[in-house]
Amino acid sequence: MSGVGENQLISIVPDELKFLFELEKQSYCDLKVSNKTENYVAFKVKTTSPKKYFVRPNTGVIQPWDSCIIRVTLQAQREYPPDMQCKDKFLLQSTVVPPHTDVDELPQDTFTKDSGKTLTECKLKVSYISSSTTQRSSESGATNGDGTGSETISTIQRLKEERDAAVKQTQQLQHELEMAKKRRKDSGNGLSLKLAALVGLIGLIIGFILKLTLASSPT
Repeated sequence: MSGVGENQLISIVPDELKFLFELEKQSYCDLKVSNKTENYVAFKVKTTSPKKYFVRPNTGVIQPWDSCIIRVTLQAQREYPPDMQCKDKFLLQSTVVPPHTDVDELPQDTFTKDSGKTLTECKLKVSYISSSTTQRSSESGATNGDGTGSETISTIQRLKEERDAAVKQTQQLQHELEMAKKRRKDSGNGLSLKLAALVGLIGLIIGFILKLTLASSPT
């Protein structure tokens, strides 16, 4: 097991997940995972609170010297955590896989420690940023005239815009998933109707042949 944010296979930026925390609103944090080797590397993201976070992709394969973005979305919460302290943690496991391996081809025991493979791990902490706290800091900075206030306001605005964009993207993905399910259902119904029509047509042909056979038979 390796330290926070980096091991001999991959590097992770940032090394801590920070979320702008507001009640009844989603927030997200992007992680850039880079493959530092000439091998294909598979990864898997785990968390101590899987019901609170939406991770996409949570499993993947990174080509040599390539990278990918993992988006971790904090689901809307109904209450503030005590003292705004978060004890949630994330674990990113990685291991070398054969060249040109696709994520759908990964064996079920790929990330099992007793599978005989070398498995490396990175731990990531989680912290929450309160909008009210940052607002007070910005006001204090503006009063002191040190320029920190405007920077903090800009950061808050950016985080809110990114959160809103994440919410829209999540809703769009949910809509596309529903449409895909509907298309599969409609396709299945269409196939059933075509099959029934084909069976009926075959029945008519067989009946017609039998009729001709009987009509041509000597009495």
